[in-house]
Amino acid sequence: MNISYNEEYKTFSIETDASGYYIALADDECFAGHIHYGRKLGGQDDLLQLLKVNEYPFTPSKLKREKLSFFDAFQWEYPCGGMGDFRESALDIRNDRGQPAVSLRVRSHEILRGKKSLDGLPATWGGDDDCMTLVLHCTDDILNMEVDLFYSIFDGIDAVARHAEIRNCGTQQLEIRKALSFCLDMDRQDKDFDFISLYGSWARERHIDRVPLHHGKTNVYSTRGETGHQMNSFAALAERNADWDKGEVYGLNLVYSGNFITQAEVNQFDSIRFVTGINPETFSWKLEPGKSFTTPEAVLVWSDRGLNGMSQAFHDLWRDHLMRGSWKDRSRPILINNWEATFFDFDTDKLLSIAKEAAAHGIEMLVMDDGWFGHRNKDNSSLGDWFVNEDKIKGGLAQLVDGVNKLGLKFGIWFEPEMISPDSELYRAHPDWAIQVAGREPGQARQQLVLDLSRKEVRDCVYSQVKKVLESANIEYVKWDMNRPLSDLGSSCLPQDRMGELSHRYVLGVYEMQERLLTDFPNLLLENCSGGGGRFDPGMLYYSPQIWCSDDTDAVERLAIQEGTALAYPLSSMGAHISVCPSQACGRMTPFRTRGFVALAGTFGYELDITKMSGEDKALVDVQVACYKKYSSLIQKGDYYRLVSARENGGDYDAWEVVSKDRQEALVTLVQVLARPNWHSRKLPVKGLDLSKRYRAELEDSMGKASDLGIWSALTLANAGLLLSRPWGDFQSQLIHLMAV
Repeated sequence: MNISYNEEYKTFSIETDASGYYIALADDECFAGHIHYGRKLGGQDDLLQLLKVNEYPFTPSKLKREKLSFFDAFQWEYPCGGMGDFRESALDIRNDRGQPAVSLRVRSHEILRGKKSLDGLPATWGGDDDCMTLVLHCTDDILNMEVDLFYSIFDGIDAVARHAEIRNCGTQQLEIRKALSFCLDMDRQDKDFDFISLYGSWARERHIDRVPLHHGKTNVYSTRGETGHQMNSFAALAERNADWDKGEVYGLNLVYSGNFITQAEVNQFDSIRFVTGINPETFSWKLEPGKSFTTPEAVLVWSDRGLNGMSQAFHDLWRDHLMRGSWKDRSRPILINNWEATFFDFDTDKLLSIAKEAAAHGIEMLVMDDGWFGHRNKDNSSLGDWFVNEDKIKGGLAQLVDGVNKLGLKFGIWFEPEMISPDSELYRAHPDWAIQVAGREPGQARQQLVLDLSRKEVRDCVYSQVKKVLESANIEYVKWDMNRPLSDLGSSCLPQDRMGELSHRYVLGVYEMQERLLTDFPNLLLENCSGGGGRFDPGMLYYSPQIWCSDDTDAVERLAIQEGTALAYPLSSMGAHISVCPSQACGRMTPFRTRGFVALAGTFGYELDITKMSGEDKALVDVQVACYKKYSSLIQKGDYYRLVSARENGGDYDAWEVVSKDRQEALVTLVQVLARPNWHSRKLPVKGLDLSKRYRAELEDSMGKASDLGIWSALTLANAGLLLSRPWGDFQSQLIHLMAV
């Protein structure tokens, strides 16, 4: 890991263990141009020549008559609008006459150890010993504006984190119409690339989509006020022949939880522009003299080891340099949530009966979900009224929590702090606190509206209610839900010329509330949720080390959901539970054993009424709990490998692996989706092992006992595969543990 500046050639080298990111200052104009990102280059070479500044259309100082041609072909580090670059810009500023034009020159730079935090925004973090940062100080002297471009790298991880800070140093008001976080301009070099993204909807989030990159723009985006179920902020460019284990991949993600756009554009010269940031469609920002604006942080990962290499880099970065708090590296408690067990029909006695049975089988936490507050017996009331309904919770919350604690379980609780029901005391007192357009009836979803969290008094009121509840009893976990997108974007507080700031200010308000929550309750385990996995993004991981992955807990549906999620996010962040059959999401019947193995690739828990389970299934709970406790550290901290994808093999079978960092141990999970007659055993390749070692392979049977599969060299396991018999029947599963001998 190192960042250096070559004074002779005016080039910057940003180098991690295996990758290099190179920037040059072009000619006397000091335009920041992108040279290369990928395998390392010779830092002492005249890399400026690779920007093609000595060939037509030359820099404007040499050929002013072709300034537009230069602007439209140059490989910019941070492209600006209005000056002749007709590709997607990263920065669009309007002066006090509404005229759009920005042109940035680098005036100075700094190379620093560590990295600074972002004001009011989540971001990666690092210390002086494991992180370095380059700051390019840029100016537009006509606008009297400064823009600082930040580049941070981390020891042992092939990633670059970037953001920009924009300051109005003049006397005129500026309007930001667009301020993206990141741009990568690169030559295709006769390579064909695919655009990989994660799409879906409620109950089928983050399915992998891969399409050839073409001339024009390919993007994913959200205008829903959140990242959303439909498209995730992650995207990747992969060489056409890249697969799980080989080929170059550029992965990109935005550390942000609101409206975003991530886009790849191929232009007339076959060069690629890869950008991400706040979606400009619903965004504008008035930048007063002396004020500044900070973009969210974006992270670019490079791998020449295919998609698995990219995933591992993201996983390491998020676990080591984004997640925080007391639960960051701790094994998460096995919990049971009462939602699918009871929905709104519960009381103290029912919850204690679930807790008593759960404790008898080693479960460690009871989570009380929706329905405990106000007068809420359906989903049509009481959001915003965060006080206990003592008709249900008899004797109050403290009595319930004490009862659960006496059984040996921790206690957790569900909130939806961002929402308000029209049928609530809060709405009757403050109808103007809901986001809505004056004179129009606001659109409801789940019969609820969204609170205007851009307003401090709204945040203070709601947070004070939440805090009072958490202080009233020994509550050790919060599930923070958000069950509808933003619409009718109007605030009764923001002036007319700042209404375009509402969506971003809303997200900043959410971040402020969650930061207060963790400051006041530093030992709290926070799990974010949005109608399932609607806000699964790096911004949320900064506050909560785990996020509810999907409301669809069917094990077979979860294969595609968790495969896509693991492409960009660590297994330790994926909320995954075992629920009853038939599945409430799709009606499928799946073996209890398979449901357990699939949930094992996540935070692990139960979403059912354990008091109604058969004796056979309760015995399996004992096995599953022991299995999670045995392997939780490996799953949480190890390197993830995708072995086989049912999405790619016609729904035959799915397999993944986790390997310990010291490569002494590995856990392989296989799920046979559809059984096929007259087929022989499978040879499953095993990845990531120490090729100089031999490993004992053991197959877990239905009751948690091990069946010896023999001792094998890692070379044989990697190149020939582990021989496994095919299970009998659909939706069957196998768990194989490997230990170095």
